Amino acid sequence: MPYSRATELLDTVPTPADLRKLKPAQLQELADEVRGEVVRAVSRTGGHLGAGLGVVELTVALHYVFETPRDRLIWDVGHQAHAHKILTARRDRINTMRQPGGLSGFTKRDESEYDPFGAAHSSTSISAGLGMAVARDLSGGDHNVVCVIGDGAMTAGMAYEAMNNAGAMASRLIVILNDNDMSISRNVGSMRAYLSRLISSRQYRGFRTMAKRVADRLPRTVRNAARRAEEYARGMATGGTLFEELGFYYVGPLDGHNIDQLLPVLQNVRDFRGPGPVLIHVRTQKGHGYKPAEESPDKFHGVGKFDLVTGTQASAKAGAPTYTNVFAEQLIAQAERDPRIVAITAAMPAGTGLHKFAERFPDRCFDVGIAEQHAVTFAAGLAAEGYKPFAAIYSTFLQRAYDQVVHDVALQKLPVRFAIDRAGLVGADGATHAGAYDVGMLAALPGFVVMAPADEAELARMIATAVAIDDRPSAFRYPRGEATGVAIPANPEPLEIGRGRVLREGTAVALLSLGTRLGECLRAADELAALGLSTTVADARFAKPVDADLIRRLAQSHPVLLTVEESAIGGFAAQVLDVLARDGLLESHLKVRTLFLPDHFIDHDTPAAQIAEAGLNAAAIVNAAVAALGDAGMRAARA
Repeated sequence: MPYSRATELLDTVPTPADLRKLKPAQLQELADEVRGEVVRAVSRTGGHLGAGLGVVELTVALHYVFETPRDRLIWDVGHQAHAHKILTARRDRINTMRQPGGLSGFTKRDESEYDPFGAAHSSTSISAGLGMAVARDLSGGDHNVVCVIGDGAMTAGMAYEAMNNAGAMASRLIVILNDNDMSISRNVGSMRAYLSRLISSRQYRGFRTMAKRVADRLPRTVRNAARRAEEYARGMATGGTLFEELGFYYVGPLDGHNIDQLLPVLQNVRDFRGPGPVLIHVRTQKGHGYKPAEESPDKFHGVGKFDLVTGTQASAKAGAPTYTNVFAEQLIAQAERDPRIVAITAAMPAGTGLHKFAERFPDRCFDVGIAEQHAVTFAAGLAAEGYKPFAAIYSTFLQRAYDQVVHDVALQKLPVRFAIDRAGLVGADGATHAGAYDVGMLAALPGFVVMAPADEAELARMIATAVAIDDRPSAFRYPRGEATGVAIPANPEPLEIGRGRVLREGTAVALLSLGTRLGECLRAADELAALGLSTTVADARFAKPVDADLIRRLAQSHPVLLTVEESAIGGFAAQVLDVLARDGLLESHLKVRTLFLPDHFIDHDTPAAQIAEAGLNAAAIVNAAVAALGDAGMRAARA
């Protein structure tokens, strides 16, 4: 594709090998051109922007200093990797990012040799990098392994687990902490940068090694005093005492937008071949270089399409509220009446809608950081003391805390309420964020109540139901995006636990839906009616406990029963099949077909295309029903 004159230098560097032919004095100009390219691309496609703009200079410096892809460069979460993609032979496809058939919004191993590890969930880079470093050592290699982790990801315990392990090993590993939000230590300008350059140098590290050897010959009391004095001095100068205690050699903080500071430190660390891990602390600014993103870093973390000049994001068409907003407003309404209701989020206050709850009840809303495991057990502690915690966590992130759900909540029968956002397929965010497994995970646990609303009115009733459940854990799952537009009752009544509802009566085919596939089931029933097939449509409401009476009635009065759910195998259908098997109903003439997400990951696409690929739209439901009936069944049903 043709590029404008604004990218004359960038046009000459399609790969990092070409980048390394430039002179250091040219790198800032290149970074400016890359930043412009990132802004242009995301303005057209939407996606994550702020964090990616903050690491442009760092990205240029890393690819300039290290011999990628031979040296492994691991980005913690793909939010930061847009500039990386532009510099690694994907610039001609950057406008396809998050589009059907285009580039992923995150790093992806099968997309490029420059992506050694895929990442869309945070805090994985140090663990993966350590594994790669150990593999290198076992194989006798000498390449570098570099992990770039954002400061938000350092709120997750997994990062510290990895650092604790790495600090106790001799494998050479380079970790770069991209500090764009937390004040880990004060940045005092050029003197701090000078100290960082000094302590990262071969001469200083060599001297330190020699001094340790000399100290080893001294009496223990003298040796320990010298060690403490050296660490204290370095801690006072750099703020890196925490990382040093974890076994890392700490360098920083550096100005992440100053290439002249970054290059010599990165080169020093690259060239020093001593054992053990190194952490380089880099300070960056979210949205750096694009004024609208600098002024509103939260707003520009993830964006829709926007005007390149003004930064104004395209307004969504007026329509039904999102399920997320319905959840937030209904929880606020419930909390107005019940002071024991509290809310917990794991670093996703806006994504889960709990920022609204926090505005109304600042003392009753808790953002625990990217720490889903802690969030769940924290909620369990609140529940143990009589409070009514609602843990609002994306389905795909709840996976990270399954042990805590089992051991700390379910086993103790604690009434933690899980509000599971982003259940089902999620469009442009693709397979990494698709909520496919929560039904199977939670329905397998004794005593758990698992619900899925078909629309926003049902969601409101399920929230009320969860408030009323005070003797066991419960969960309700709902999708990303707009709801259906139905009216929500002013005072939603709790549901009878384990009871579904029938919306349409028929005789030939029974469609039993869980969650928001109900609309497609109703459309399928219309199409089946046009074929002369009378169809019952039922809304299960509960994946556990299932409505066994409803299942038996549908099975006994229809030749064909289809279950429909937007979740993986082992979920709602497994619960239905268990009822049918226990009652011997599978041994009759009943034909059962279970429709759920296929046994493969579905890449990013439009929501409609993803549902079609999954076989969960009206056309697929009709086809499954007709195929189950067969020619003889069709004739009998029409008779």
